[in-house]
Amino acid sequence: MARAATAAAPRALRLLGAALLLLLLVPAGRRAAGAPVAAELRCQCLQTLQGIHLKNIQNVKVTPSGPHCAQTEVIATLKNGQEVCLNPEAPMVKKIINKMLNNTN
Repeated sequence: MARAATAAAPRALRLLGAALLLLLLVPAGRRAAGAPVAAELRCQCLQTLQGIHLKNIQNVKVTPSGPHCAQTEVIATLKNGQEVCLNPEAPMVKKIINKMLNNTN
């Protein structure tokens, strides 16, 4: 009986150690899941629109190419809160960006 109790003690310590490790890892995983999208190292735009009417746009964010993505990304926030990706090479999108830049100056 004493032999079984001494064999169970190291097993209990290993289980306790594993449980403590899990408790430390769970908050770290939650922080990573709530990280801002901009910090992600991948492209955000999988599909793009060729253009959208300027009166529907509230804000435009242009992200230059870099280590996160090989292409320039243009993300427009619409007045209804929806975000859409625009093709940065489309003539209509270039006009929208120039118009918004001129309005801020």
